[in-house]
Amino acid sequence: MQLPPLHRGYIKRRYKRFLADVALTSGELVTAHCPNTGAMTSCWAPDAAVELSYHDNPKRKLAWTLERVDMGAGWVGVHTGRTNDVITEGIEAGQIPLLNDFAELKREVAYTPPGHQRSRLDALLRNDAGADVYVEIKNTTLFDGDVVRFPDAVTARGRKHLDVLAAAVQAGYRGVILFAVNRPEGRHFEPAWDIDPQYAQRLCEVVDQGVEPVAVRIEHTDNGMQVGGLVEIELNAP
Repeated sequence: MQLPPLHRGYIKRRYKRFLADVALTSGELVTAHCPNTGAMTSCWAPDAAVELSYHDNPKRKLAWTLERVDMGAGWVGVHTGRTNDVITEGIEAGQIPLLNDFAELKREVAYTPPGHQRSRLDALLRNDAGADVYVEIKNTTLFDGDVVRFPDAVTARGRKHLDVLAAAVQAGYRGVILFAVNRPEGRHFEPAWDIDPQYAQRLCEVVDQGVEPVAVRIEHTDNGMQVGGLVEIELNAP
């Protein structure tokens, strides 16, 4: 996936969740939109190198958008809006095992099983045999001790997605929870038991019920992002 033209700088601070002050290499200090609702733990530090995109749409409050941060080992993708694009592009190109034999992909699909609140999942895959697969994608950037983990903050919404995937499996569909590892480090993936034990426990439960966990590395190029290889998953509580 091609990214917009990128501009280098150094992040100074992130605040109010969606704002980041960045010193461009030209010396100009700008305030950028930070499109990431998580805590961004291990994803930024003062004076870390960053890349931003620029948008001259007069309707935007902020012209600059934070795209990625280099924490010393390569780019960490912090623009969560890019993640679904690169993963669905990889699915359509047949680059993700278990998700590479489908004739149709729909994004942002409404699916509300009986007894559940109205919900929407990131993708629905279909083929001629009717083996529909519901997929929920999670941008995964928390890094700790050579392990990448999710979530980086308590997520009731994330638990809701797990419940909906489990209901889809019970209804005869396949359900996949896909952790998009958006940084180069980490030998395996595991849930963040210490941050959200309820999410971690529920993930283990729905996997036992047939939901399929997949972790996929996102690789960053000079001007884009692409699907890399699979990442090993370990779900057991520490």
